[in-house]
Amino acid sequence: MPWSRSFGYSAILAMMFAAGADHNAFAADVAPMVIARSGYLYAGGQVDKSIEGSPMTGHLYAEFQIPAKLEHPYPIVMVPGGSQTGTNFTGNIAGGEGWSQYFLRRGYAVYIVDQVARGRSAYYSQAFGPLGNASLQFAQQRFVSPEKYKLWPQAHLHTQFPGTGDLEDPYFQKFWATQYPSLPNFTKQQELNAPALVALLDKIGPAILLTHSQSGAYNWPVAEARPNLVKAMVAIEPSGPPVHDMVPTGAPDWFKDAAPTKISGLADIQLAYDPPVPPGGALDVVQQEKADAPDLVRCWMQKEPARKLPKIAGIPTVIIQSEASYHAPYDHCTAKWLTQAGVANTYIRLVDKGVRGNGHMMMVENNSDEIAAVIEGWLAQQPSLQGPSAAK
Repeated sequence: MPWSRSFGYSAILAMMFAAGADHNAFAADVAPMVIARSGYLYAGGQVDKSIEGSPMTGHLYAEFQIPAKLEHPYPIVMVPGGSQTGTNFTGNIAGGEGWSQYFLRRGYAVYIVDQVARGRSAYYSQAFGPLGNASLQFAQQRFVSPEKYKLWPQAHLHTQFPGTGDLEDPYFQKFWATQYPSLPNFTKQQELNAPALVALLDKIGPAILLTHSQSGAYNWPVAEARPNLVKAMVAIEPSGPPVHDMVPTGAPDWFKDAAPTKISGLADIQLAYDPPVPPGGALDVVQQEKADAPDLVRCWMQKEPARKLPKIAGIPTVIIQSEASYHAPYDHCTAKWLTQAGVANTYIRLVDKGVRGNGHMMMVENNSDEIAAVIEGWLAQQPSLQGPSAAK
């Protein structure tokens, strides 16, 4: 059927609603965005002649939008976490706008990444091996319905994921459809994604790096490699805690340390400590005898005198932690580790800002705009992020 005014916008809305489209998608009170330029690019990687067909491997995909009214000098590069793609930032589960639109509306250019070998970044089994299996139970316990499982002390406070969280619930199904298989080896993910993100910054210039969860481990090596291009790090519940991941076990003990040790404390790849860690050596660490507060883990710290991380010490850094996430017992440990290593940082508990009830997937939950506003407020307080607008 050719387009006609008689068919019109209202008819399109009627068809969408009849098909079960999210009712917020075309909210009448949302003004149109004016985008000056949009597109995509690939960064990093190489042609692998050792594989039949010589495919491109090791590269990442990034889409970008630049608003017509560009008000900030540095774009925000948004990197999703484990089993996630850039869809995390382009809308919330209830059908509202996402963090990409939030910051575009406020004059930021935005780049949204799909990690290496995930989403629109090509995956070749000959290069990377098999992908990890999906885990419905993990997603329900950690992301969607932690309040039903109560594996950590704060889990019962979770209220912001829409719907019931049951398998038949359309909101759950919408979220579950976004989940993507990942490379199972986290060390390999860091070895692949850190240089790809460096290559992205080399292409686009100085930027604000916003990471979530698993991708939080990429902050530190990327910032060390390009301290002049990483203008700020916004770490949304970054991979942690330092030294050993935490395994939530439920009451009465709540926590135990995972067995593997992170060789650089913050990541599974070496960082440029001063004094340097000897080749093949490990950091000297000690665990707190007593947690900083009830319902928190006992942090691992460096033994004094602590080695420093001078290459990233001057980069504005914020850690954002939600009220009910499985990160709630331990993100303060990441902040303490950075401070001990000479990296000044801001640690924001959303509950202290009056933002309640969020889990780990806060960017797709009901009140995602409230959280974006907290991030926006922190960015506005950083003098080094102000200045004439510019974007490639």
